[in-house]
Amino acid sequence: MSFCLIILAGGNSHRFRSNIGKPYQKIANKSLIEINLTKARKFKEIKKIILVFNKKDLKRVKSLKLKNVKLITGGVSRQQSTIKALRYLKKQKRISKVLIHDVARPNFSTKLLGSILRNMRNARAVVPKIKVQDAIKQIIDSSKEEYIVGKKRDMLFLTQTPQSFNLNEICHLHETRSDKYKDDDISLYMDLNKVKFIEGEKSNFKITDKSDFENLKNIFKSKQSVGIGFDVHRLVPNRNLYLAGLRIKSKLGTLGHSDGDPVLHSITDAILGACKMGDIGQIFSDKSKKFKNIRSSILLRKVIEQIKSKNYFINNIDINIITQTPKIKNYKKKMINNIAKLCEISHDQINIKGKTTEKLGVIGKEKAIACEVICSVLKYD
Repeated sequence: MSFCLIILAGGNSHRFRSNIGKPYQKIANKSLIEINLTKARKFKEIKKIILVFNKKDLKRVKSLKLKNVKLITGGVSRQQSTIKALRYLKKQKRISKVLIHDVARPNFSTKLLGSILRNMRNARAVVPKIKVQDAIKQIIDSSKEEYIVGKKRDMLFLTQTPQSFNLNEICHLHETRSDKYKDDDISLYMDLNKVKFIEGEKSNFKITDKSDFENLKNIFKSKQSVGIGFDVHRLVPNRNLYLAGLRIKSKLGTLGHSDGDPVLHSITDAILGACKMGDIGQIFSDKSKKFKNIRSSILLRKVIEQIKSKNYFINNIDINIITQTPKIKNYKKKMINNIAKLCEISHDQINIKGKTTEKLGVIGKEKAIACEVICSVLKYD
């Protein structure tokens, strides 16, 4: 089966009350759009992704530099945005199934998405739902404060996205029953017996206002983990000095199996520690000839790709570079720029401090350079 994922991000975010719309709110420097995409890209069945966006957000969406995503401007309503994407998709080849998803539900699990895809093998539509567990009341006359109590909860349920459909069928329903559309695409079905409902997730809640977003941030904070990295290299003649991936002009360089960059080695170890993935020596052994004199930037990039494949993203990096010379303040800005590029994060997620040992010990006597790093990461399950 070949699926297309339609992510609906064309709303105005009125209830969110922010100059920056919900789709572009960020956690660990990843927008809600990017968090959704990260999860979807785990599935080879999803061959195409469409993002429907509000035309007023054109600059914001372009700034994300999304790869392999078709951008379509939305309509004045959710239903109109959806039909624009479906009409585009109908002209394409090889796509028979479609997932329709609200960008404001970024906390679905890959387990839920996998279940939706599997259940579509024997269904016309698959929709996650959850039971209503709160007490239900229905207002009769608000002026008289009259309402019905004791409404039967077992007759009610809440639907979530992603929702999956046969492309031709859902497109036909949008074209012929648009007047019946209420809130989501499953409302177009007259006979819900044709729909396969599966168990949804309470954590897959919709971000409507800022309190919802704060709840989401707290969930991610609870999944935050921290790692520590430390490295020290001897300073010797006839070696280049690399710090944070930059070649520093110096009479002495660091001795090491690779290029001997203590900053990038410490960052790499801290990231691996935070992600519970061992250490730099396990992955890049100093017994291996293929890593002889290799640039540490290459090793760090490999680790970044590995942690991304496991849905980890860097939250922040705090760095102490311990050296008598050179003066770190002269290179701090360039170092931050280079680390941000290598780790695919923003500058404000990185802090660098230059420290000395007050001329004490091997570092104080300019015979070594050390670095220590603390890194925190978040995991988007």
